[in-house]
Amino acid sequence: MTTSTPLHECPVASLRGVGPALAERLQRLGIVSVQDLLFTLPRHYEDRTQRTPLGGLIPGMTALVEAEVALADIVQGRRRALLVRLRDGTGGLTLRFYHFRQAQKDSFSKGLRLRVFGEVRSGPAGPEMIHPEVEWLTDALSATDERLNDHLTPIYPLVEGLTQRRLRELIQRALPLLNDHSLIDKLPSHASLADALRTVHAPSPDSDRQALRDGLHPAQQRLVFEELVAHQMGLLQRRDRQRHTAAPALICDDDLSGQLRQALPFALTAAQQRVIGEIHHDLGQRRAMLRLVQGDVGSGKTVVAALAACPALAAGLQVAIMAPTEILAEQHLARFRSWFEPLGISVGWLSGKQTAKAHTASLAALATGDCQLVIGTHALFQASVQFARLGLVIIDEQHRFGVAQRLMLAEKGLSAGWLPHQLIMTATPIPRTLAMSAYGDLDTSIIDALPPGRQGIQTVVLANTRRDTLIERIRHHAGGGQQVYWVCTLIEQSEQIQAQAAEAAMSELSEALPELRVGLVHGQLKAADKAEVMARFVAGEIQVLVATTVIEVGVDVPNATLMVIENPERLGLSQLHQLRGRVGRGQLASFCVLLYQTPVSALGRARLQTLRDSQDGFVIAEKDLELRGPGEVLGTRQTGDVQFRLADLVRDAELLEPARTTAESLHGNPTYHYLLRRWLSHEGQYALA
Repeated sequence: MTTSTPLHECPVASLRGVGPALAERLQRLGIVSVQDLLFTLPRHYEDRTQRTPLGGLIPGMTALVEAEVALADIVQGRRRALLVRLRDGTGGLTLRFYHFRQAQKDSFSKGLRLRVFGEVRSGPAGPEMIHPEVEWLTDALSATDERLNDHLTPIYPLVEGLTQRRLRELIQRALPLLNDHSLIDKLPSHASLADALRTVHAPSPDSDRQALRDGLHPAQQRLVFEELVAHQMGLLQRRDRQRHTAAPALICDDDLSGQLRQALPFALTAAQQRVIGEIHHDLGQRRAMLRLVQGDVGSGKTVVAALAACPALAAGLQVAIMAPTEILAEQHLARFRSWFEPLGISVGWLSGKQTAKAHTASLAALATGDCQLVIGTHALFQASVQFARLGLVIIDEQHRFGVAQRLMLAEKGLSAGWLPHQLIMTATPIPRTLAMSAYGDLDTSIIDALPPGRQGIQTVVLANTRRDTLIERIRHHAGGGQQVYWVCTLIEQSEQIQAQAAEAAMSELSEALPELRVGLVHGQLKAADKAEVMARFVAGEIQVLVATTVIEVGVDVPNATLMVIENPERLGLSQLHQLRGRVGRGQLASFCVLLYQTPVSALGRARLQTLRDSQDGFVIAEKDLELRGPGEVLGTRQTGDVQFRLADLVRDAELLEPARTTAESLHGNPTYHYLLRRWLSHEGQYALA
C-alpha cells in the first residue's frame, strides 16, 4: 500500500496490527477500508493536557491524574469489584473495576505510578473513578510532561472489544496515508478535505479548542457540509427510485369526491382545498405521489385524507390508512365508515388485537379486493397482509413509525405491478431543518389555517402543591356541563406502569368528586373496553376522563374544554402541544393546566413557559428541536433515519439550504457517487422508502 493508493480501495486489514479478529470488530462499526476508518469521526473531545492533583478532584469533573498505587484488592459486595487505591501526597482516589481478570489485579503493584483519566464520582471512601483509562508510567516519564497531550483527545464511537486507545492508535497509523491523491475531493470548497481530517483526528496545539468542542471549527464544518450534501443526495436518490417505479394515474374529478363533499356537514377551508388540489395533481401522474401533509392540531387533516382517497377508490383501487395507536385507528374507522359506507364503499379494519377469526376474515377481504378501504395499526405491514390492488397508502403520524415501516407497507402494492401513491400526515409540525433531513424526499403541503370558530386555548402552569384547588376547579367546570381530560404521564415507557398511575388518579378523583362520573382509558385496556369508554365520553356520559398519553392524537370531543396534564416536565413540547389540542375543538373557551411536580429545573420551567406563551405548533416544534434534538423530536422509531456522524441539525441549520442546493446540482452525476459510498454506505435499505 502506497500513499497514492485510493484509500477506499485499501482494506483496513492492510494496516499494521489489524488481524482477523480486530478486522471483524471494526466491520461492526462499518469500517472495512482505510477511508472508512478515517471517516469514523470523533463524537467529542476531552482535555488531557493538564494534570489535576488528587486533592483537587470534585465529583462530576473529568480529570487526568498521576498517582502511586497504595493498595489493590478484590472486594465482595453487591457486585464483585477490583478496587485500586491511589495517593499523590495531596489526597486519595479509588479506581473501581467490575470487569477484570486476575492478571489485571496483579498489574497494580504497590508503588507503581499510574496516569489515569476518567469521570470523578463520590464513593464510600471519597472520590472514585469507575473503569477509567489507565496508563502505567516509568519513573523517568512520570517526572516530566513529555507524555502529556498537547492537544485535545478525540473520543470515538465504539463497539464491544475495541477500546478508545486502540482505535486512536489505528487512526494515527492511517493519517500519514492522507493526501490529495489518496482521497477523492471534488466537492467545491476552499478547504482541503485531507487537512480537515487531520485536524479533527489530531488537532494541533494551537487549534481553537473551544471551536472544536462546539463543533464549529472550520475543519469540522468542512466535513459537516460534505456529510449534509451526501445525505441530501441520498434523499434525492431515494425519491428518484420511487418516482421511476410506475404508479396508476388517477382521474381526480371523480363522482365519489363530489358526493363526499356534498355529504360533509361543513365547508372546507381555503387551506384544505389548496392542499387537496396539490394531492390531486400528484395522483394524476404516472409516478408515485410522495407527499407530506403537515397541519397543526385541529386543522382538518382527516377530511383531506378522505378526499385524497376518493380518486383511488373511484378507480377500483384499494386504500390503506395506518395509524400509530388503537384509539386513533378506531376513531378513523368510525369516521371513515360514516363518510364512505353510505356511498357504497366497504371500509375494513385490521388490528393485532382482533380475534383470530376476525383477523383471518380481514386478510381474506384485502386479498380478494372485497375490502376497498382498510384502516389499521402496525398490523397492516405484516408479511401475512396481501392486497389485490393497493393504490394509495396514507400514514398518519409518520414520526411514530419510520422510513423502513413506510417502505414495508408501500411494497405491498408491487404485486399489482406498481408502487402505490403515498400520503404521509402529521399533526406534529416538523421544524424546517428536520423536515429537510428526515423527509427531504417528500413534497410538502401545509394546512396553515384552522376551521372557523375554533377557540384559543388558555394555558396555565400550576405546581402540584395546588392540586386540591385544581380539583375544585374541575368540580365547578364539569358541574356546568363541560367535560375534562386528566392525563397521567410517567417517565418510564411502560404502558403497565402508566396504567397503574392512571388507575391511582382515577381513584383519587372519584373519591374527591363523587357527584361526577369519572372514566379511565389506557393502553392496557382491551380494544372493546377502550372503545366503550371513549364512546361514553363522546356521548357526555363521562364527565372526567382519566387517560394516559394514548389520547395524544385524533380524539375529538368538542364539549371537552379543560385539559389537565400531570408531570408535563417529563414530556417533549410537541407532545404536550398535541395533548393540549384535544381541547379547543368546539365553540367554547378552553383551558389547559400543566400540573408540574416541584422542584422543577430552570430548563423545565423554560419549556413550560414556551408552551404557555405560544399556540403555534411550528414555533413550539423549533423550540423542541433546540432542547431535545432530532431523535427525540421525531420519536424512537424514526431516530435512526437522521443519524449523522458529525452534523448537528440545530447547530448546522444554516448549512442545510446550501447543502441541498449543492446536492441538486450534483444529482445524477456519477462522478459524485463517492459521496454516497463514503457517508451513506449502510443506508441502502431505505432507498425505496
